[in-house]
Amino acid sequence: MGLFWDLMQQSQISKQRETAATLEARVERLERDLHHTNEVLHRLVVVLEEQYGQDLDQDGKIG
Repeated sequence: MGLFWDLMQQSQISKQRETAATLEARVERLERDLHHTNEVLHRLVVVLEEQYGQDLDQDGKIG
């Protein structure tokens, strides 16, 4: 019975490692996507500010 129990525990540990690795990869991808989205939004605000001559993001400057 001890060997069977050890095999079950090892299987569960392996599944948890896979799940953790998958979650870490998903979080990393989400962080990259968020960073890219923020860059695009920043460039868009700069272009809009230059086009319309208004401080849209209220950072004290246009562009």
